[in-house]
Amino acid sequence: MRISLILIVLANMIVHAQNSAIGISEKLTYTASYNMSGILNDIAEVTLETSPVKTSKATLMRLKCTAVTFSKWDNFFKIRDLYESYVNPQTLTPYLYNRDINEGTYYKAMKYTYSHKTNTVKTVQTKKNNNIENKTVSIGKGTRDIVSTLYTMRLFDYDTMNKGERKTLTLIFDRKEIKAQITYLGKEEISTAIGKKECYKLAIGSSTEILKGNNNNLLWLTADKNKIIVYGKFKIPVGNGELKIKSASGLKQ
Repeated sequence: MRISLILIVLANMIVHAQNSAIGISEKLTYTASYNMSGILNDIAEVTLETSPVKTSKATLMRLKCTAVTFSKWDNFFKIRDLYESYVNPQTLTPYLYNRDINEGTYYKAMKYTYSHKTNTVKTVQTKKNNNIENKTVSIGKGTRDIVSTLYTMRLFDYDTMNKGERKTLTLIFDRKEIKAQITYLGKEEISTAIGKKECYKLAIGSSTEILKGNNNNLLWLTADKNKIIVYGKFKIPVGNGELKIKSASGLKQ
């Protein structure tokens, strides 16, 4: 299983709102489960964290995502993944993105440096044996990396959307822009490890082979000012699984 594919499921929504949902010291912890031979197994812990980072010109917000397999699965398929994006704290506009993937025998690192004036991204890709490749790619206005778009979708006002309303989404992954759709399915109350939550239910779809089927990839965001993801279901080419929240701290509201 590739954790990166799970994150694509949690993709991008382009909005022009100011950040009123995400604090600078937030920590969300999840259990990632994967279906093996018909049995859903808890295989990894996924953590989303925010923190302030001061530069010579401004204070940015670091959005950090890590995925680590539980020790009993390391001999089967060891995952040690890091995704991080450095963004404007108010608009979540990304300036720098890092991805460091260690999954079994697979390794790849990717760095994006954004130039929003020219709508380009300078990319540096490193694979095994320190094979480094530099490339500049063009992007559309508002296109974001996986991590910054994952947080950006929490700024959207779902209460103004009609049930069944669909939005077109764009993100950059492996130097390519990917188009996806998000469909608002209404509100639903679910039980979670942090209590019963009324949630916005969303379906994620794509014309690519990354996401499988209609309404097979679902997200539940709390229907409050924080809009944190508390539950997700995904179906990808190599299988299906779930993402369940374990704990939440440092919330803004």
